[in-house]
Amino acid sequence: MKRRNFLKIAGSTGVILAASGVGIGSFMATRTPHAALKPWRTAGGSQYADPMRRALSFAILAPNPHNRQPWVVDLKSGTEAVLTCDLQRLLPATDPFSRQITIGLGCFLELLTLAATHSGHRAQITLFPEGEPGEHLDTRPVAHMQLIEESQITEDPLLAHVLYRHTNRNAYDTSRSITEDALHEIVRAASIDVLAEGVVHGPQLQALRTLTRDALRDEILDPKAFQESVDLMRIGRTEIEANPDGIYLGGAFLETLNLVSMLTREELADPDSSAFQVGLDMVDEQALTAMGFVWINTLSNDRFDQIMAGRSYLRVALRATSLGLAMQPMSQALQEYATMQSHFEQVHMMLTEGAGERVQMLARLGYAEEVRPSPRWALSTRIKRS
Repeated sequence: MKRRNFLKIAGSTGVILAASGVGIGSFMATRTPHAALKPWRTAGGSQYADPMRRALSFAILAPNPHNRQPWVVDLKSGTEAVLTCDLQRLLPATDPFSRQITIGLGCFLELLTLAATHSGHRAQITLFPEGEPGEHLDTRPVAHMQLIEESQITEDPLLAHVLYRHTNRNAYDTSRSITEDALHEIVRAASIDVLAEGVVHGPQLQALRTLTRDALRDEILDPKAFQESVDLMRIGRTEIEANPDGIYLGGAFLETLNLVSMLTREELADPDSSAFQVGLDMVDEQALTAMGFVWINTLSNDRFDQIMAGRSYLRVALRATSLGLAMQPMSQALQEYATMQSHFEQVHMMLTEGAGERVQMLARLGYAEEVRPSPRWALSTRIKRS
């Protein structure tokens, strides 16, 4: 099932392709979903006629849970817009109170703020102008966004790393340690409105490796929680370009497995299948190769806190990118559904101090080969006009 069997699998695929008149070389060379990756190539481009669209073209590249891209923008003018949440893009099984979705919206707002500086604008963000939602998000605005031109403003240096920030889920290089200085730089990138800390060695690092591994395995072994992920998997170029969101499984190798029915949603969801077992092996590789962790806490857990956690997560991720580090959220233990209860209690016992303090984000760090960006919906599909 590993790559050493690739040639054998590819040979079987060659027979299938030959029967349908398609050469295997041609197949392998055309698996990149170029259309779904186009937003990464066009961000900030001259085709965006006004400052708000240019800033938004960067903002849609923000990290967000399961790549749901839950943002909807009501464009009022070239410098004014209102952000709402697409309630069809929530994750009810694993994120029942939409805390993580709200954090993703915070990432969007911070990236828009950074991008605005590129054109000499300051982003004035007013959160929840019609009131803060309670346990569940609703149709009210998440934020009012106004760009104000300022002659003295300079481009935020973190913006230079936006196009290189990609969540990396591969195994990290365990031969390369992360220095305390690098960790300090990453943590320092967070806003003063949150509590950011991290670890790169010692017993706490090992404890977090074990905790994140166990929590992720338990999510995969929870049929309802894992089915939510399986339903959002996009397998192969055609699916990815038709729905450039969710969990993308692309590239020639994975698409070849799909063609020979070794990588299907049914196989991925079946605990007795090889695909399912490989997924569990990948969990161990992810968690146990973490060479550091960074976490972001808030003193309470209202929607403002969640937005601020997202804004800081974006900054932390960009600073890690600038230092050549890979980063991946490992937030399963922070989720509020029954399977995670013991992990939730353990992670808060480990990483918080005062009553009411909440761990909003937990991510692993390390060195790894670069990965492709995740697919994105075009900006035009995320904009509605009043």
